[in-house]
Amino acid sequence: MDYAEFSFQAMVVAAVVYLFAGAAHTVEWAAAKNATAEPPKKRRRVKVLVGAAGGRDEMGDEAGLEARAGDGGARRETENDRLRVDQFGRVGLAFTTVAFFVHLAAVVTRGLAADRAPWANMHEFTATSLALLVGAYLVMNLKWSMRWLGLFVALFSSIGLGLAVTVFYVDVSPLVPSLHSTWFMFHISAAMASGSAFTVGAIASVLYIVRERAERRGEVRGYLAKLPDSRAIDTFAYRCAAFAFPMFTFVIAAGAIWAQYAWGRYWGWDPKETWSLITWAVYAAYLHARSTAGWRGTPAAIISIIGGLLFWWNYVGINLFVQGLHSYAK
Repeated sequence: MDYAEFSFQAMVVAAVVYLFAGAAHTVEWAAAKNATAEPPKKRRRVKVLVGAAGGRDEMGDEAGLEARAGDGGARRETENDRLRVDQFGRVGLAFTTVAFFVHLAAVVTRGLAADRAPWANMHEFTATSLALLVGAYLVMNLKWSMRWLGLFVALFSSIGLGLAVTVFYVDVSPLVPSLHSTWFMFHISAAMASGSAFTVGAIASVLYIVRERAERRGEVRGYLAKLPDSRAIDTFAYRCAAFAFPMFTFVIAAGAIWAQYAWGRYWGWDPKETWSLITWAVYAAYLHARSTAGWRGTPAAIISIIGGLLFWWNYVGINLFVQGLHSYAK
């Protein structure tokens, strides 16, 4: 088995293991509905007998006076539910970790097979971008306990790798002449890193909207109760965009310089150039509104989601359905 074949098989295995991770996290989310915090016990005035002289009124714990044994059993059951939820989450994280290392091996061996950086086409770009995304998630989880992102990261990676080994797959081939440049490393690696951060930020924005709506309705239960509060999620999404935006700005600037060397002009309104500029403008508006107008909440989250969708439309939709100078990326 040569490097190219090993890379392909490893990507298939990684996609399947990511799917197992997503299934474990799905069970974690579903099981969490039984592990919500116990509601506060009702207290009412009850008659407590004192000696033989009669009785007096005291504030008593209704549940404690009527069913202490049953109450203890309910608490144990709730604690068992919480442990079960945590176990499924740990299993999902373990599957994700295993899949990541298989995934990383696939990316490295693809590069060895091609004898170059493995991001010259959609198959390679997708695989490497997802490896960056999952690697960043695992590092963040070690530092800040980010397992609440696990379901979405695992399923997104499974679907992405599935597309990489089917729809996007191409055999190993030399670089096209226009890619023979020192900008190849910097331009595309920055695009992958910024795209991964934009994606995580968009996922967080979706979770923010769901969590914030539940908070307004007073219905924070089940797995939503395990998420950070909505303000923390909103701040995390903002930081993802703030981290990625300078890199994406570099992507556009470096691409313009590279275009001058490859095609003899800095900017030609090629479809990918145009949609990159639109995506950049959306994130520029998002960050400007957050820093100057103090935008928070659902409107800002919607802009973050739109920006993430635009990035992937520019990558997948433009490459597959629109003819342009970047069509070699297929």
